[in-house]
Amino acid sequence: MRIPRCYLDQPLAVGREISLDERAHRHVVQVLRLRTGAPLILFNGEGGEYTATLTQAERRTSAVRIETHASRETRPVLPITLAQGIAKGDRMDYSLQKATELGVSRIQPVITRRTVGGDDDRRLDKRMAHWRGVIISACEQCGRNDIPELLPPAPLAGWLGGYRAGLDANRHGGLGLVLDPRATHGLTDIGDEPASVILLIGPEGGLDENEIGQAIHEGMTPVRLGPRVLRTETAGVAALAVIQALWGDLGH
Repeated sequence: MRIPRCYLDQPLAVGREISLDERAHRHVVQVLRLRTGAPLILFNGEGGEYTATLTQAERRTSAVRIETHASRETRPVLPITLAQGIAKGDRMDYSLQKATELGVSRIQPVITRRTVGGDDDRRLDKRMAHWRGVIISACEQCGRNDIPELLPPAPLAGWLGGYRAGLDANRHGGLGLVLDPRATHGLTDIGDEPASVILLIGPEGGLDENEIGQAIHEGMTPVRLGPRVLRTETAGVAALAVIQALWGDLGH
């Protein structure tokens, strides 16, 4: 039986007994219904993972005793930043969940012309908290011990300007890609192996012509994913899988 994994945003050390925070308590005691004596694997994103035993499992409180540490490395070999056009509800959740499983290092939500609700700061703050929960849950499920960095949402035009500045200041084999169904080349046509990748994907309906044009003007390479147009949540999964298979750690 697989031992449940649990993220804790606090220092961890062998020999300590610590209380679970509200999120971890709800997951371990209320959802999984674990009882005293159950084994757990803990991680805090700072390296490796810890074996632990549940020592208290009450209705409102729970605690664990940390027993051993294993320096198992899950950090992706290829640094990938996913710049994802903000999509609606479950589609965005799915994109972030699968991007985490596929080994992205950073996630940049971008506000495009076709983004719905991109001008509602309060709503975006709530969605950011929700998205972080999605990412953490994906790490717990897939065995990652590092947490991808979730950056604050940014308007696409401003983010692209910053991308260009970074490209000019740091030319060390980084590759910027924008998905464009009208592009003439695919990912397998790229010759040199990149040191890092930034992948830009539009929301529902994709990026418009001007946005794709600006991305290309700022130094990104347009690529297509075969003869069919994919939904935003499918496009990210497909592109990241190909990138990891070509230059990353997928299949290793």
